Amino acid sequence: MARRPVIIDTDCGIDDAQAVMMALAAPDIQVLAVTCVFGNTSVENVCQNVLKVLTVCERQQIPVFRGCGGPLVGARKPVSDHFGTDGLGDVLEDQDPQEKKIQKEHAVNAMIRLVTENQKQVSLVALGPLTNLALAVRLDPGFPQKLKDLYIMGGNMEGKGNVTLCAEFNFAMDAESAYIVLEEFLCPTHVASWEYACRNALTWEFFEELMNQDAPAAAFMKTITSKCRAYSKEALFNKRDVYFGPCFVSYDAYAMAACIDGSVVTERIECPVRVELQGSISRGMMALDRTNELKKSHSVFVLTKCDVAKFRQLLMESVRQPRT
Repeated sequence: MARRPVIIDTDCGIDDAQAVMMALAAPDIQVLAVTCVFGNTSVENVCQNVLKVLTVCERQQIPVFRGCGGPLVGARKPVSDHFGTDGLGDVLEDQDPQEKKIQKEHAVNAMIRLVTENQKQVSLVALGPLTNLALAVRLDPGFPQKLKDLYIMGGNMEGKGNVTLCAEFNFAMDAESAYIVLEEFLCPTHVASWEYACRNALTWEFFEELMNQDAPAAAFMKTITSKCRAYSKEALFNKRDVYFGPCFVSYDAYAMAACIDGSVVTERIECPVRVELQGSISRGMMALDRTNELKKSHSVFVLTKCDVAKFRQLLMESVRQPRT
C-alpha cells in the first residue's frame, strides 16, 4: 500500500515534537516536508528544533523549510516562553545551529510546490499559528483545492481561552491568518480544538510509562518535558490551573492522530465556523455556527471525542524505535 503524503507545518515546541514523532512512526505516512512558523519560539529556533527531532528519529532526509517569523499583518508578537526560550524546555546541550540543513526555499513556496506536484493527495497538518497557510492561499488562491485535507490544532469551541480570555494560543498569535484559513480553505478541514484535547486527556501514570520506554525518542521526550513536568507538580500542589494541569495533554498530537487514523475520532461537529477579529476581549476566538446564521458555503469538522486507547497506542509507537 502506498504511503499517504503529509506536510507538517509547525512551531515546534514540546507537544509539536511529540506530534512529529507520531507521524514519523506511522507506517503508512510519508512526511514530504516540515515547514516552520513562529509561535512557541522564534522561527529560527523552530527550524533547529525540527532538525533535532528528525535527528533523534534518524529521519534527517526529510526537508525542513523556514517560514513566517511573525503574523500576517500587524506587529510581531512576543513568542511564548512556556516551553522555554528555545521551545524545547531550555534543557538540551548547546549545539551549533544546523543552518546548512535548512532548505533555501521559503516554506510557503515549498508548500505550494509540493501540493501542486501531488494534487488531491497531500494532507496538511498545521500545529502552530496559521500564517504560512494564509500566505499560501494569498500567493496561490487555488492552493486549498489542491489539498486532500487539512488538520488544524487550534481554536476553541466555547469561548474559553488559554492565553486570552476567549482565545486559544495558535489562533490568538495570528487571528487574521486563522480567519483566512477557515474562510478560504474549502478542502475537508478537521479542527482539534483546545477543549477537544483537554477533554480527552491522559493520566500522568501513562506519561511516566511513555517517557520511560527504552528508546532514543522516549529519552529525548523525557529530557525536554522535564522542566514542564516539574512546574506542573508545583502548580498542582499550589492548586493553580496550568498548561499541563491535572492530566497529561499533548495538544498537537491530537490533530496528528486524527490525520494518521481517522477512527481515533469518535465524535465530531460538522458546522460552519468563523474567527472573531473585532471583539475587544474575543479577538481570535473561534465561533461555531450551529444554526447557519452566517450562511456560509462550507463547514468544517470540529472534533469532540476520541478513542483514547487508540490515541495512547499512537503515542506509545511514536517514542519507540524509529521506522524508515
